[in-house]
Amino acid sequence: MFLRTLLDRYIFTELLSPFSVSLGALCFVMFTRELLRLVELLVSKGVGIGAVLQVFVHLMPSFLVLTLPIAGIIASITAFGRLSFDKELVAMHTAGLSLMRLARPVLLFAVFVFGLTLWLAQWGQPWSTTNLKKVALSLLRDQLVLALERGTFNEPVPKIMIYVPDGKSPEQTTGGIFVSDERNADNPRVIVAQQYEVLMDASADQVALRLQHGVIHSRPKQTDQYDYVSFASYDLKLPLDQSGYSAPDERPSYDDIIAQLTQSQWRDPAALRRLMEYYKDLAFPTASLVFCLLGIPVGIASKRSGRIGGFAVGVLVIIVYYMLNIACEFLVMTASLPPLAGAWVPNGIFFLLTIVWFYIMSRR
Repeated sequence: MFLRTLLDRYIFTELLSPFSVSLGALCFVMFTRELLRLVELLVSKGVGIGAVLQVFVHLMPSFLVLTLPIAGIIASITAFGRLSFDKELVAMHTAGLSLMRLARPVLLFAVFVFGLTLWLAQWGQPWSTTNLKKVALSLLRDQLVLALERGTFNEPVPKIMIYVPDGKSPEQTTGGIFVSDERNADNPRVIVAQQYEVLMDASADQVALRLQHGVIHSRPKQTDQYDYVSFASYDLKLPLDQSGYSAPDERPSYDDIIAQLTQSQWRDPAALRRLMEYYKDLAFPTASLVFCLLGIPVGIASKRSGRIGGFAVGVLVIIVYYMLNIACEFLVMTASLPPLAGAWVPNGIFFLLTIVWFYIMSRR
């Protein structure tokens, strides 16, 4: 309903194809960082494909927050580069259409990208972090159950070796279990128990083995001694961060950060950086709005670059943007720049650049 003319719909359609292709390619590049761990869960650990797909789905909001602004500028650069190369922009200017008039569908497209990025940053990422913890906890539990079912020596988490006889499962409380725990290199332990069961504590992000009627063998302090402890029931806890796939840590609340900064007289570098990240929750989606509009003059200027060239130019612009962010982050952490300014200065620079470039291109 907002695209009232054929020209607006035509330009908007031109944006969709490069946007979709670049977004898919960028998400795939982001996904390859986690691919090895997911393949290990699928192949080495015996975790089902459904659980691995769940992990992928919960990672997508984090991927999209980073890739949507990049895909937006690549789309506008590619679209207007093609229109300029094919002389279609010349025909539009001849018909009396200004560059500002041609930017109307791009502005609508930019608002769409901005809204989606903002929604993901404000709601999608916190949701994915919370649910990814549950998925990771479930994976650790399933991984442990699979290890207990195989009847061979297995290492469900690093430095813990578990063995149960063939044909036994956690539902069966007979047959015994052998556990070698070497997480503490100074005090390795060997635990042997007659019965066991797998427990999960979602509130504490832990999976545990409840061992019953067993003995803990540990290294003695004296060479002529031997230490062991008998127990009727013993819980061997396996924290989430020791699993093959752990969820990201939750960041502190805004009030906690302000309290920490007040206590340190606004000199704590880590707290200053966290406060800057809170401001970026709005600043980064706003950057996607600026990028889509910046792509119009950039695409006209680089009209002979083609789709591959448009992708390269868009990535180059993003690299410059991230370099500015890194510089501002350094200034914030050294208390040379307020966190609010550090989050918004790169956007301000690119906004001014967009206005200047628009003016230059509209005067041609």
